[in-house]
Amino acid sequence: MALTLYGIPNCDTVKKARRWLDEHGVAYAFHDYRKDGLDPVMLDRWVDALGWEKLLNKSGTTFRKLPDADKAGIDAAKAKALMLDQPAMIRRPLVDADGAYSVGFSADDWQQRFAA
Repeated sequence: MALTLYGIPNCDTVKKARRWLDEHGVAYAFHDYRKDGLDPVMLDRWVDALGWEKLLNKSGTTFRKLPDADKAGIDAAKAKALMLDQPAMIRRPLVDADGAYSVGFSADDWQQRFAA
C-alpha cells in the first residue's frame, strides 16, 4: 500500500500520527505543505472525496485569525482559495492510502486500516 501523510511537521497531531506509523513499521511518505507546497489538483481531489467542510479546519488558529469578512459566507470555492493560500487551514493529518483519503488521527482506526 502506498501511503502519503500530508501536514506540517510541528503539528502535534501530525507528530502523533508519524510516531504511530513509525512504531508500527508502516512505510509512508511525508508531504510538508509549507516546504513542498500544495497542488490545486490534489486539493480538488480531496474536496471531491471528503467535502470542503471536513477539510477546512475552522477551529484552528490560522482560521480564527482571519478577518470576519473572510470567514463569512464560505462555500467550496472560497474554502479552496483559503486552503491554497494557507495550507495550515487544512485539517491534519490528511492521509492518502492508495487514493482512499482520510483526515485526522485515531490509533484505533489506524490499527484496523494500516497495521500489518
